[in-house]
Amino acid sequence: MTLFNIASKNIRKNFKNYFIYFASMIFSIVIYFTFVSLKYAKSIQVASDTSPKISSAFSGAAVVLLIFVAIFIWYSNSFFTRKRKKEVGLFSLLGVRKKQIGQMLFYENFIMGVLALIIGIALGAVLSKFFIFILMKTMGYAAITHFAIPTAAIINTVIVFTIITLITSIQGYLLIYRFKLIELFQADKEGEKEPNSSFFIAFFSIVLIGTGYWLALQDIITSNVWKQLGFMVTALIILVTVILGTYLLFSTFTVYLLKMSRKNKKSYWKGINLIGTSQLLYRIKGNARTLSIIAVLSATTLTAVGTAYSFYYNNRTNAELANPNSMMFIAANKNISNEVNNLIKYDEKHDILYHENVKALQIDADVKNLNSIFSGDNVNYTIISNDEFHKLAKKQKRDEFLSLKENEAAVLDAAYMEEWSPKYIGKTVSLKVNDRDEKITFKYLKKYNVLNLQTASATVVISNELFTKLTEEISTVNMEIYKISNEDDAKQLTKDIEKIMPDEASFSSFYRDYASGLESSGLLIFMGGFLGLVFLAATGSVIYFKQLTEANSDKDRYKILHKIGVDKKEIRKSIAKQVLFIFLLPLLAGISHCAVALTALSKLMQMNLVIPVVICMGIYTSIYIVYYFLTVNAYYKIVTKVE
Repeated sequence: MTLFNIASKNIRKNFKNYFIYFASMIFSIVIYFTFVSLKYAKSIQVASDTSPKISSAFSGAAVVLLIFVAIFIWYSNSFFTRKRKKEVGLFSLLGVRKKQIGQMLFYENFIMGVLALIIGIALGAVLSKFFIFILMKTMGYAAITHFAIPTAAIINTVIVFTIITLITSIQGYLLIYRFKLIELFQADKEGEKEPNSSFFIAFFSIVLIGTGYWLALQDIITSNVWKQLGFMVTALIILVTVILGTYLLFSTFTVYLLKMSRKNKKSYWKGINLIGTSQLLYRIKGNARTLSIIAVLSATTLTAVGTAYSFYYNNRTNAELANPNSMMFIAANKNISNEVNNLIKYDEKHDILYHENVKALQIDADVKNLNSIFSGDNVNYTIISNDEFHKLAKKQKRDEFLSLKENEAAVLDAAYMEEWSPKYIGKTVSLKVNDRDEKITFKYLKKYNVLNLQTASATVVISNELFTKLTEEISTVNMEIYKISNEDDAKQLTKDIEKIMPDEASFSSFYRDYASGLESSGLLIFMGGFLGLVFLAATGSVIYFKQLTEANSDKDRYKILHKIGVDKKEIRKSIAKQVLFIFLLPLLAGISHCAVALTALSKLMQMNLVIPVVICMGIYTSIYIVYYFLTVNAYYKIVTKVE
């Protein structure tokens, strides 16, 4: 029997132990292959208006995915090589040469890698159309009826994963040369030393994380700390304090808590808690680095996916805020206005809900008194009368009434941010009317607009009397406004109108902003979701591998417990508690880090992220729970297996 045959037989007999590793490799290959397929797919480039954006986005995502998958496969393989040390030592003791053992391990890993590659590409090819459907749907495009797998995607995936498999196979080959025979037999007993605990370092870990949180939650614009340290330095401090604090939290603070729990004699001596607590205590130090990486990675994944989903979730609201009207333009040419009206009127997909002509003034203003951090001393305002505002507000079903007299005004600021925008109420600005200034005082602030932002920009409402007075000195502009039904499905109509619209008309439409936001956020949520799933599968698998490695080390201890009368129910309960501790720590730390990051982000963007983030956290936690139960069941089967 050749070494290749022995390796194949080992894989068949031990496939249960390899399954999660094998499945995770297949999953990673499927996702990578899908990303590369989307990058090269000509059918998508034809369907999309911004194909270069999609291609570059998937290229970047594929690189990130590749780096992570390579690290994950290498890391996972190292767990399996440790698990095989005793077996390798036995081969060596029986007289098998190191070169032959190394070749056998090389063949095993290479066979697994090649099988995973074949199955991964096959599944990727089958599922690609489904993934394309999801991508097109999230980006707001029609589904593609025909999709061919690009040959370039297959070649790219084969080359990349063949190289990764070769590297991990060489890693397995070198195992026999890296350790002495005695070390191979004592592998299961490595790290069996009670760690030291320090109250000072435990407390310091909390201080570090607290410092990072405090800095992250400061107002970036007004905070003196951010101003003095600078953006890059402060961000780096946050990153270092949180990551270092997380590591110390797992390596020292948890040790301190576990040692404190031993002092609670009532709980410690109940059932076999003594065994579970001791095993956690002995191994927590060795698990600290892994748990820290998983916590930080979970936080990064949740933050990225949560942010992407938030943009997608709030896309319609943002488009409506910027475009309260379906279409709007400055009408300087009557023929163009009539042509636009005919295009909308005779379009069978849309009905005109309202069509208004608004008289407005476009005036430069001196706004030094506002002390705005976003604009200079001069801005251009679109001025409308009180009556025009009421007319539009009624059409838009806004229950609003403004009572403006003389030089009183109301500002309509759809992009208003509580902490950073000017404090308008009571402030006076000067309108530059020919050779003189007309002062107006803001009486009202409305955090919306009745005109489209791109066409009208900053909008101010003044009294009817003042508007009439100003029209005697400045020419008005006529703004045409349309509200149509099915405004989120107006692609062709918008294109037809854009063809005849001159640049000076400042044409704006709800559909254009809505579709653009849907495309960008849809692309982000698609990539974020898939990358998040890969990261989650990888982190869950790493904990699974590590726990199963420990389960094999603990078999003898649990057999002794069973022989002295401990029933299997009690053993399972003890295992469930131990594994829960290991799964719960990085999950809670990751959610905590994510919550702080997203709170800071929501303050910065003035956007409510609660609902989309809770949904993402719920999905993430649910998948993590599935991994938890799989690990508990596998651990239990290993330690209770009768040989």
